Amino acid sequence: MILYPNAKINIGLDILFKRDDGFHELETIMYPTGWTDVLTIKNGTGTNNTINFTSTGIIIDGKPENNLIVKAYQLINPKYELPSLDIHLHKSIPFGAGLGGGSADCAFTISGINSFCKLNLSVAEMEDLASELGSDCPFFIQNKPAIAMGRGELLESVNLDLSNYHIAIVIPPIPISTKEAYSLVKPSKPQKLLNELVRFDISDWKGQIKNDFEDSVFPLYPEIEKIKEKLYELDALYSALSGSGSAVFGIFSKKPDLSQIFPSNYFIWND
Repeated sequence: MILYPNAKINIGLDILFKRDDGFHELETIMYPTGWTDVLTIKNGTGTNNTINFTSTGIIIDGKPENNLIVKAYQLINPKYELPSLDIHLHKSIPFGAGLGGGSADCAFTISGINSFCKLNLSVAEMEDLASELGSDCPFFIQNKPAIAMGRGELLESVNLDLSNYHIAIVIPPIPISTKEAYSLVKPSKPQKLLNELVRFDISDWKGQIKNDFEDSVFPLYPEIEKIKEKLYELDALYSALSGSGSAVFGIFSKKPDLSQIFPSNYFIWND
C-alpha cells in the first residue's frame, strides 16, 4: 500500500487564551495542499506485534521509537494485535515549517493500517486515536478544509475551495519549534471569527485574516517577514505564515515565477 501524506496551510490562526491544562485555545482554518511525503505499508517478515520503520529523504532526527509513525502502530497494536508491518517513509515535507508533515504521516499511518489490516475503524475512532498523538493529527484523517478549535483537534468542516488558485509555499532554512513560537505570543479574542472572515473575497483577506504567531515569529526572524512582503510584491492575493512557521504561503490568481527570488526553497500547488 502506497499513501501520500500531504502538507497543510493555516489560513488565519487566532490564539484566544491559555488554558488551565497549559495548552492554548485557538481557532484556525486548515487547508490541505498537494505537497506530499510517500508512505509505504507492507507485510513484515518479523513476528506479530512488531514494526520495522525505515526512512529516506529528509533526515529524521531522534530515535525511531519516538517517531509518530511508530507511535501510531504501538497505539493501535494492543487492542487489535497487529501483524508485523514494514513501514517506509520518504520524507519531503520539511520539519519546523508549520506545514503539519509529521502529523500527516501519523494520521495516514492510522488510516493506512486501518485499511491494510481491515480493522473497520470508523472516522471518529481514527480521529480519536490521532488526537492522542498530536493536536493537528485528527485533521488529516478526513483531510478536508476545516476550522480547527480547542488545541486544534476539534474540527468543523468549512466550505472553502482554492482549486482555481495557485498556492506558493516558501520555506526559509529556519526550523521553528512550536515552543519557541508560543514563547512570545499574546493571546487575544478577535473582533470577527474566522468562519465569518473566510467568506469574504480572497482579495479582502489581507488585513482581515491574521496568523497571531506572526507577532512572535517575525521580530525574531525578520527574514521570514520579508518573504511575506515579497510574495505580496509578486501580486499575491493573500499571504501569511503557516501554523507556527517558518513556511510562508501566498495565494495567487496567476502562477508566480519564484525561480529567481527563491531558487530552491519553494513549492507551488495547482501548478
